[in-house]
Amino acid sequence: MARHNDDYKVALIVPVYNEEETIATFVEVVEQKLSSILDHLEIVFVDDGSRDRSAAIIEDLMAHNPRVALIKLSRNFGKEAAMTAALDLCDADAVVPIDVDLQDPPELILEFIRIWREEDVDTVYGVRTDRSSDSEAKRVTSGGFYYIFNKLSSKVKIPENVGDFRLIDAKVIYTVRQLNESNRFMKGLYAWPGFKSKGVPYVRPERSAGTTKWNYWKLWNFALDGIVSFSSLPLRIWSYIGAGIGFLAFIYMLYIIIGTLVNGIDVPGYASIMCVVLFLGSIQLISIGVLGEYLGRVSEEVKHRPVYVVAKVEGNLSNRLLQGYQRTASGIYFNGDPRHVHPVASNGDGAEDNTTSAKPEAPQETERK
Repeated sequence: MARHNDDYKVALIVPVYNEEETIATFVEVVEQKLSSILDHLEIVFVDDGSRDRSAAIIEDLMAHNPRVALIKLSRNFGKEAAMTAALDLCDADAVVPIDVDLQDPPELILEFIRIWREEDVDTVYGVRTDRSSDSEAKRVTSGGFYYIFNKLSSKVKIPENVGDFRLIDAKVIYTVRQLNESNRFMKGLYAWPGFKSKGVPYVRPERSAGTTKWNYWKLWNFALDGIVSFSSLPLRIWSYIGAGIGFLAFIYMLYIIIGTLVNGIDVPGYASIMCVVLFLGSIQLISIGVLGEYLGRVSEEVKHRPVYVVAKVEGNLSNRLLQGYQRTASGIYFNGDPRHVHPVASNGDGAEDNTTSAKPEAPQETERK
């Protein structure tokens, strides 16, 4: 296997969005901390539609550093889409998604690689043992999300206090490439294929510079995407709630009937009627909202829109990819002259089928039928 050869390659996947303050420092720290394995590394930045000088700084670094490559998205598609693009286009023996703010310590990658090579572990992930750099609210909400997700998801479990920072073997990448749903929850997609995995504890430091681009609204929507993508239990729960309320209503109906037969007709109270109406109305609205979350995501899936659009690829990675306009299982990319398009075949429903794979020996990826 490639991991046991001396010429193995590991690609660092670095999504950036308005991170001009941290990019140069990140590359400097990586080359310092990982100096013993630099010949095996490639640093692939994914510019997720930055509005600052992030792309320009990366291009300046590429001019004198052949290990740096750039995947530039046509607009801001989000971090999950940016990582999907990098997984589709990188051709290394393993990849390591890592944040540019250095809250994921690059020196830990040495241990990741050792475990990957010596213990034949396919996914090596970092486990945050100390999150004192995060706010109390973030620690509580994060712990609650992991607990709820693992309770609701019966088939896929994600380890607690684990982010995207991990080493992923090529065979896991090839499997994830086939999971071409539009709503991407990468932590769940990494776990879905299975394979052997192992955690490595570490202390999460403060950001080296800049500010986080996440807020609680984005984190809330991110959590909803994860739960809805990997569990249908919320839908089933409302069936149970409806059955329970129906049973209680039946008991209350019997109580009213018996009371009327024994005591005669009683004038109903306005307060009790309003309480029942408002309560049942709120239950109906919440249940409709849960249905809407699922239906909205079904609508996104049936459109079959690309998850990402890569405007250009630069660096040595560009030379290893097919030129022109290309399609992958999840998105499309332009590399070099966009007029250079490989022969397109029909997939049987009138749509184009021009799916490509970055690595020649990888299983050929096919479009969703």
